[in-house]
Amino acid sequence: MSSSPTIILCRPQLGENIGSAARAMKNFGLSDLRLVTPRDGWPNEKAEAMAVNAVDILQSARLFETLHDALADLNFVYATTARDRGITKEVLTPDEAARRLRCAGPDDKTGILFGNERAGLENEDVSLADAVITVPTAEFASLNLGQAVLLCCYEWFRIEDDTPPSRIEHGPLHRKPTREELFQLFDHLEGELTRTGFLYPPDKREHMQRAIRAMLHRAQLTYQEVQTLRGMIVALAKGKHRIPPKE
Repeated sequence: MSSSPTIILCRPQLGENIGSAARAMKNFGLSDLRLVTPRDGWPNEKAEAMAVNAVDILQSARLFETLHDALADLNFVYATTARDRGITKEVLTPDEAARRLRCAGPDDKTGILFGNERAGLENEDVSLADAVITVPTAEFASLNLGQAVLLCCYEWFRIEDDTPPSRIEHGPLHRKPTREELFQLFDHLEGELTRTGFLYPPDKREHMQRAIRAMLHRAQLTYQEVQTLRGMIVALAKGKHRIPPKE
């Protein structure tokens, strides 16, 4: 299994963006942050304020005087840039870069390099990387530094994330009903439909019941919704009605 890539911020300017980068790293399972001569010095109070629960990443971040020193122990480095630097480099999307980083050997140390907010990386910086990451955009090619870090971290995390593509969240009152609770709803509803003559003629009764049950299954009802439906059945069957309060 590959280790998580190092995030290197080269000459970052705003503490807020460094904090945002740390927060993005924390969200997606990365922890090694390296800073090359941040403009406003280090540590930075604004960075800590923006990082919120990722202050530990800032506290363990390593500070370097030169980019050469920050990259020295890494085996593979991808540089993020939105500009054509006139250098012959393979250009990767964040998704492809993440796939390749995941394929790195367990002993390989990898990194993603980001430039500063004003001008990004210089040609000399890019020349130290194995390939370039460029984010496809509709109009403006450059992204905020924190956004760029978040996007790359997310793509790396997503490659091996097993979250189902679709699910329904159930709180304490909105849990999934048990089979028995659904069976009770079926019996209740079908009993009233039989009493009122809806399930007629008799030879079509079973087919109609199956259709009703299939419809209720597709609705993916919560426990609370099952109980609400049963209350509605009772109200309709007994002719209950509520008189709205006078205004």
